[in-house]
Amino acid sequence: MPTQTDPAALTARLIRCPSVTPEEGGALVLLESVLGKAGFACTRVDRGGVANLFARWGARGANKSLGFNGHTDVVPVGDLAAWTQDPFGAAVVDGWMYGRGATDMKSGVAAFVAAAVDFVTQTPPDGAVILTITGDEEGVATDGTVALLDWMAGAGERMTQCLVGEPTCPEVMGQMIKIGRRGSMTAHITAQGVQGHSAYPHRARNPLSALVALLARIDQPLDAGTAHFDASTLAITTVDCGNPATNVIPAQGRATVNIRFNDLHSGKSLTGWLCDHAEAVRVETGVQMSVRISVSGESFVTPPGAFAALVARSVEAETGVVPEYSTSGGTSDARFVKHHCPVVEFGLVGKTMHQVDERVEVAQIHQLKAVYGRILRDYFA
Repeated sequence: MPTQTDPAALTARLIRCPSVTPEEGGALVLLESVLGKAGFACTRVDRGGVANLFARWGARGANKSLGFNGHTDVVPVGDLAAWTQDPFGAAVVDGWMYGRGATDMKSGVAAFVAAAVDFVTQTPPDGAVILTITGDEEGVATDGTVALLDWMAGAGERMTQCLVGEPTCPEVMGQMIKIGRRGSMTAHITAQGVQGHSAYPHRARNPLSALVALLARIDQPLDAGTAHFDASTLAITTVDCGNPATNVIPAQGRATVNIRFNDLHSGKSLTGWLCDHAEAVRVETGVQMSVRISVSGESFVTPPGAFAALVARSVEAETGVVPEYSTSGGTSDARFVKHHCPVVEFGLVGKTMHQVDERVEVAQIHQLKAVYGRILRDYFA
């Protein structure tokens, strides 16, 4: 019987690489070695101090090229004293492997690498298998998957479809496939008034009153949802003026709001909507309002079709669970891949990601490899 690549052992080796964004930590060096030995053509696509890895088995320009995307960078440990296990030790306790990145998403990367290595060495396909692995998903994400896709465009490399291995299941393995993501944007609002004594408010121009009025105007339902998306949400995340005095009206106030939006909106349309409300409050109050916008991703959806159905069948076959198509959750690098090719996401249960004592059930790592292996077999059948 052919030797099988152990995804749990590979997960443990990756966890022991301290690859806290933006440090590579040895994770991509390890994967390049594993993939190179299996016949993958590997290229480091580093940019802006970020390490990235492109790996292809098969011919460039093949008629069918199935891609997998993931990341090996992880968020900081946080309070080390609160961990019951070494966050970079990969200890296994009662069937659970502990470590930063155990869930998000070194186990996902290990599972698709192990599945791809076994697939191409045991049943070489008529086509190409492409892996794009970044070290910049948890960071600013400007020199990670974006850099890989830019390099691919220049090098003539192409994925026909792509599966992102982020954790997608809320509670039960096999529960959810992501076919899209909401857009995300943050607005930093500054209200500039005139400072004065609180006993003589008519001599001042209170920026906080204007800011509260603006927040009241925009803190409302943005829509009722669409065919593939829940309703968009707006959350006021901070209001501040830094004023230590109780008898002084400050000159300036600041607020930040975060919007997660569906396909009824775009970053541009919501920026216009916010600025229109800010201008209306300026006219009403005489307080100058400035709005600085940061859009981290637009909403997108890959309409359910043959590829999503293939993934769903593979998930059900290996887990016994019929997965739900969803667009819930935050952002992922799928928001970049969707410009290159159709993309869906499937991975582990994500309940402990970014938490103290992040951990993954070892049996689920093997189960995830089995799902990815079935996807590869059925895709190239």
